[in-house]
Amino acid sequence: MGHGAVKIDPAIERFNTMRESAYLNFKWTPRTVRTAMLGFVAAPAIVYYLADNYYLHWDFVAKRKGQPLASAPPQPTEA
Repeated sequence: MGHGAVKIDPAIERFNTMRESAYLNFKWTPRTVRTAMLGFVAAPAIVYYLADNYYLHWDFVAKRKGQPLASAPPQPTEA
């Protein structure tokens, strides 16, 4: 039964074992702390800042050629 003869590669088996037990050997080092801070603090903060400042800033709905894309275009001042 099965899918026929499958040759087991020891290198692939060692890699899978290492990958499945990586959390057992994890240690906090300056490099892992820096990576965690960038990934879990800095990146979401940047995304939040951009989303908060530019939400509804551009309006692409039903715009024609030559019309401004800004949702509230600046009004011309009378000189």
